[in-house]
Amino acid sequence: MERVMERFGSVGFGSVLLVCLVSGASALLHTPNPQSVCKSCDPQPANCRSNQCITSCSVSKTCPGPDDVCAAVWWRKAGVVMVETKCHDPKQPLNGVVLDDYSSSDCVLSLKVMNTSVLRLCACTGRECNKRLLLSKPDDQILPTSENKEGFKLAQVCRFCDIEFTACNATDVCESSCNITSICENPREVCVSAWRRNKGKPIMETMCHNPALPFHGQYLTDYNNSVCLMKQVKGMEDDFYICSCNQEECNDRLFFTDVSAPTEGVEKNPLPVLLVSVVPALIAVVVLLSAFYCYHVFHQQNLKATKTKGIDSETCAIIMSDDDRSDSSSANANSLNHNTELLPIQLDTIVGKGRFAEVYRAKLKQGATDESFQMVAVKIFPYEEYASWKTEWEIFSDAELRHENVLQFLTAEDRKAERRYWLITAYHERGNLQEFLTEHVIGWDGLCRLGGSLARGVAHLHADRTPCGRPKVAIVHRDLKSVNVLVKSDLSCCLCDFGLSLRLHNFMTPEELANSGQVGTARYMAPEVLESRMDLENIESFKQADVYSMALVLWEITSRCSAIGDSRVFVSPFGKLKDHLCVESMKDDVIRDRLRPEIPASWTNHAGVHLLSSTIEECWDHDPEARVTAQCVVERFSEISSAVISPLSADTKSAQDSGNDEEEI
Repeated sequence: MERVMERFGSVGFGSVLLVCLVSGASALLHTPNPQSVCKSCDPQPANCRSNQCITSCSVSKTCPGPDDVCAAVWWRKAGVVMVETKCHDPKQPLNGVVLDDYSSSDCVLSLKVMNTSVLRLCACTGRECNKRLLLSKPDDQILPTSENKEGFKLAQVCRFCDIEFTACNATDVCESSCNITSICENPREVCVSAWRRNKGKPIMETMCHNPALPFHGQYLTDYNNSVCLMKQVKGMEDDFYICSCNQEECNDRLFFTDVSAPTEGVEKNPLPVLLVSVVPALIAVVVLLSAFYCYHVFHQQNLKATKTKGIDSETCAIIMSDDDRSDSSSANANSLNHNTELLPIQLDTIVGKGRFAEVYRAKLKQGATDESFQMVAVKIFPYEEYASWKTEWEIFSDAELRHENVLQFLTAEDRKAERRYWLITAYHERGNLQEFLTEHVIGWDGLCRLGGSLARGVAHLHADRTPCGRPKVAIVHRDLKSVNVLVKSDLSCCLCDFGLSLRLHNFMTPEELANSGQVGTARYMAPEVLESRMDLENIESFKQADVYSMALVLWEITSRCSAIGDSRVFVSPFGKLKDHLCVESMKDDVIRDRLRPEIPASWTNHAGVHLLSSTIEECWDHDPEARVTAQCVVERFSEISSAVISPLSADTKSAQDSGNDEEEI
């Protein structure tokens, strides 16, 4: 009996033990995955180097979801790299993007273009794996480009603090006081620095810059250097130095003396490097100047010998004479006035005010007496709006921008004592187009003059060649409206206010175009601009957005023409909807409801106005590709004005009936 019980007891104990083991194994098999621990901080600056960015986040967080992974979002804000770190459920979109690779232990950034914003995102699996963000896979031999979904090639890394005071006295070697490191927006940009005095105090400027554009009016020639060798610029104010280089953060140390002795942190004997980089550049410059001179002489001879094919000889003559003009009003055209003595300008009254600047009528003294002066317009920017001033000045700096239907630019000045930036241009006493149309009714001839010259100005901006055949960079205005069009004394228009304009270089990437943002005035924005769906692969789409805006201005002009028999009180496009329109309300009207300003039936009573209204409708078509070009509108005006004779008796009668005979133009 005892043996039986002993045997049963041992069997029972074994069974119990077996059950416990099975239960324990089952419990282990069903234990949930350990939750991830990730860096989790709101947006803050990151410390970036050539192939990686290290977040400054000190907060670690246990993720709430069992499937969460570590993620990071990378972007730029005012030139500074910003990073946000967080836990993330990979089944959900991250900033609108569904991540397809999050199993790696490395957080490899990939580029995403979302409407007008450019983001770089990554996700990974591993404890705090989102602290270090890689710009390419660790085993990659070559940095991938922006087209590679698994990473992107980083542009140059520079010190970027814009303008700040410094203790540097322009001798020996100076350290910049800038503590902000920035990855340049444009892959072609290099590191630059400038040193000068402001009210006797030295200031230093550090930033990224595209060497294809002038820097403080000077084209960079030494940007392939490995060190930033300061050079004094002749012809500018005393003690003005600039330098450029193309190594990581090379504009942090500025050399005001010959870099021949080894210095800590700098390559030994960089002089041969400088010679190798500078001498070929000098030879290339000489060759290019020689080629340009030969081309210029040959081109001038061709212009004199024969009429340029397809170009109006009178228009070409105007432009050529403008090139050769040497009087005091244009001697400083398309330049920055670097003289120690500023131009003798006396401000008169304010004639306009915008978001970034105020415009004054002013007197530019021409002689020793107060009676000898030229009326000019002065656009004054506060020091805080340096970027806006610089953008507009660089647009004006293009010599090929000059055109009879573009505001004539005289010079720009940095008024240090007043902490103001000035743009000095021609002055037109008739004011802007909106003010003019509010006060005047125009006839058929006035409509053709105003509308035709407006179209010619826009066509010149958009063209990649001047009327005489010289190459130029196409420009889009991006804020075309009647307030930004001036009326000249001969009742022709000229375009002004290029603060939001963009130069369309052929080498611009979609990323660079996306960074240009959604700009303009909501009332005049094209549907694709309102909806942030510009075709970034096609720079022509930016021109067609201008054409849409131009159509609204043409509608404003036409609505005040007496030739239609019932010219109305001036009203802005969509003026009957709301006084102050915003982007969201315009989306409802322009995109959802496809609304456009009313074209009254009376416009069909005049053959010319009827043809023009058809052109306007083509210009504001909802589909950008269906719109006609600005050059096509110029040709339409030429055909309409020459083929259609305004019924003089009808115009005269309508003017008499309205009591505006003295306002008829």
